[in-house]
Amino acid sequence: MQFLQNVFLAVIPFLLVLGVVVTVHELGHFLAAKALGTKIDRFSIGFGRAIAAWTDKSGVEWRLGWAPIGGYVRFAGDDNAASIPDAEDLKTMRRDLIEQGRGAEISRYFHFKPIWQRAIIVAAGPIANFLLAIAIFASLLMALGEWVVPARIAVVEPNTAAAAAGFRPGDTIISAAGRKISRFDDIKEVVAVRANVPTPFVVERDGRQVTLVATPRWRVSQDAVAGTQKLGSLGIRPAQQPSDFIQVRYNPIEAVARGTERTWRTLETTIYYLGRMITGQVHADELRGPLGIATVTKNVAQLGADGSSGPLDTVVRASLNLLQLAALISVSIGFMNLLPVPVLDGGHLMFYAYEAVARRPLAAKVQAAGYRVGLALVLGLMLFATWNDLQRLNVFNLFGGLFS
Repeated sequence: MQFLQNVFLAVIPFLLVLGVVVTVHELGHFLAAKALGTKIDRFSIGFGRAIAAWTDKSGVEWRLGWAPIGGYVRFAGDDNAASIPDAEDLKTMRRDLIEQGRGAEISRYFHFKPIWQRAIIVAAGPIANFLLAIAIFASLLMALGEWVVPARIAVVEPNTAAAAAGFRPGDTIISAAGRKISRFDDIKEVVAVRANVPTPFVVERDGRQVTLVATPRWRVSQDAVAGTQKLGSLGIRPAQQPSDFIQVRYNPIEAVARGTERTWRTLETTIYYLGRMITGQVHADELRGPLGIATVTKNVAQLGADGSSGPLDTVVRASLNLLQLAALISVSIGFMNLLPVPVLDGGHLMFYAYEAVARRPLAAKVQAAGYRVGLALVLGLMLFATWNDLQRLNVFNLFGGLFS
């Protein structure tokens, strides 16, 4: 029984969360292609040999691969999932279709679509991820609201960045690094990724606004979900009496606005932190790979199970927690896919930009070489992130004693 519970909390939630995010990403490509009249051969969730497959009335093969991490949409005329024909390939493809009496289908082939339509289809995947995050955040906010703590400082810890900058108990932070602050969690988001960066804060003190500059310091902390983390810290705490918590309710319009804001802030924070990592300002040991994501997913599900009153309550609590995690992962996947790396959506958009300027596709050999380099970069990044996971975790206890 314990074995089955550990499997449920570790493996199944991970596959469900990743499956939802990947499916929505691929549906973005699929629906945009359908809307633009593109012929589609296959919609696959997962890679490798098909576990299940069926063909709908429009001729699209729907497939579930045995390796559930990833997926793709295969358009008519694709020789591979990378979609990289050059001018000669397109000329041959056009001639073959005409010779087969299928010339009328040419306009439905992805590679014969105008550049702007191909760009929309490619960009629709990441956009779908952002829309998924907004939808999840908005739905949860509309259904449950949220409990917030005002951005008023109750305690300034001695010998910290906040103390050195001149923060005082009773100060209310109204902006940080140019970002409007309305709740204490907003401060944490700004500070966490700005260790060693002088950061301007505007506080309200005795009815007037005061500007302070603080440099957050690294602090290692333990988190119930993320485990050991090294983040920026100011050294301030809010009042945390029950009366200090405020429940905020949202109507549908407010929930969508707040969900959009949360999605944008997540994206903004990701871009900022990645920029610091690339420039060597922060160490890359905080990158997480599949093992790290699986661990976080397990911890999120476990938090939902702890303190539940029964099986149904456990499922509801765990599902709500996993939905929030899915939103965060969806933002990350949407952003990563827009990076200008061949094999990712951003790489295809980069090739289309070249085609728009040069008025011809980039040579297939060059695209194929870029594809291999891009694949090597992505795999190398995954291996590095997995090594970080193994360093951060005891791999034999990765799933909380799976076999105990």
